[in-house]
Amino acid sequence: MPTKEIPPSQALLLDNQLCFDLYSASLAMTKLYKPLLAQLGLTYPQYVVMLVLWEADGVMVSDIGARLFLDSGTLTPLLKRLEAAGLLGRKRDAEDERRVRVTLTSNGRALKKQAAAIPACVAALAQCELPEIRSLSKGIKSLRARLLS
Repeated sequence: MPTKEIPPSQALLLDNQLCFDLYSASLAMTKLYKPLLAQLGLTYPQYVVMLVLWEADGVMVSDIGARLFLDSGTLTPLLKRLEAAGLLGRKRDAEDERRVRVTLTSNGRALKKQAAAIPACVAALAQCELPEIRSLSKGIKSLRARLLS
């Protein structure tokens, strides 16, 4: 839908597309993370799963999916690879066997120490100070919330 600020003749220019700015920034961010995560033996999607588990171990698969905005078809293969790597375990919930609880192994917990320096490395490589990171994050979260409403 054209806006009043962008003339119709310019509405379809790539440089005027917020979606492309977000997409290309996401690609650049993932590229920045790749060598850092390679040292841990993780891909970016695996890393964000581990972040959730380092924050709260023993959560349900559905809770991880909700937190990461991932469906089970995307999340299950990620969890299987992390389990095969010895970083986590999956077990049916005793109270409701339809639910699967995910827990870190000792190797998964130990990996957190290795990963601790990654946020500072990313900030330095992105040439961002903490206030800018917080501001960008707040704006992106606000946009996401509006898009999902």
